[in-house]
Amino acid sequence: MFARIRSDIQCVLDRDPAARGTWEVITCYPGLHAVWLHRPAHWCWTHGFKWLGRFISHIARWLTGIEIHPGAKLGERVFFDHAMGVVVGETAEIGDGCTIYQGVTLGGTSLYKGSKRHPTLGKDVVVSAGAKVLGGFVVGDGAKIGSNAVVIKPVPPGATAVGIPARIIPSKTGESADVTEAHPKFQAYGITQEDDPLSQAMRGLIDSAAGQEHQIALLWQAIETLSKQQKGDCVPSDAARSECFEAEKLNQLVGK
Repeated sequence: MFARIRSDIQCVLDRDPAARGTWEVITCYPGLHAVWLHRPAHWCWTHGFKWLGRFISHIARWLTGIEIHPGAKLGERVFFDHAMGVVVGETAEIGDGCTIYQGVTLGGTSLYKGSKRHPTLGKDVVVSAGAKVLGGFVVGDGAKIGSNAVVIKPVPPGATAVGIPARIIPSKTGESADVTEAHPKFQAYGITQEDDPLSQAMRGLIDSAAGQEHQIALLWQAIETLSKQQKGDCVPSDAARSECFEAEKLNQLVGK
């Protein structure tokens, strides 16, 4: 038990640069308190003391602002960071090393009791602020959910989900983040500039347009050279002999 408590404290120190010491983490981190209160609530729930489990979770919600159903399963080193307004449903499962930020909902879309209604998060998943993960599917190991994303379908290991409804960006290596690196670097809120599919698409279109303009300019220059050699003038006055497409400026606007 004490080893697990030490592990809980250490995971906060590892992932939050604002944490200045063990005593501060123990006394001032409601996400840690929510995890500690969930354990007796979950024990009560699984041993037939349903009301007591719900009551403990209700007290935990009042104290921390984090609502975790006593039936939910939490792995080790789970960190609820700034987690006011988090809701974790009854059949949700959160794997080892997951990080969940404020306003996240792990919810269900089915009304059938006894069914798997809520998502299962694999290991080292990051769910960013305001995201909603809805349904009884699996979010793979090392996946990242962007802020305010609404995820309604499975997310492969190592992939990133952003947008409403969420668009899935596959892992660059096709593997989970915890497989591609021996010691993966933790990314706060889980999302980098490269994870926005719309920005990636826009950058691709901009680069393609710039390349086409370059080729057109070269063609007109070649035609002009041939025309002069043949002592004729078949090049129209408005031919684009030079490039004016501001690809670099447009790429800066979309965040390159």
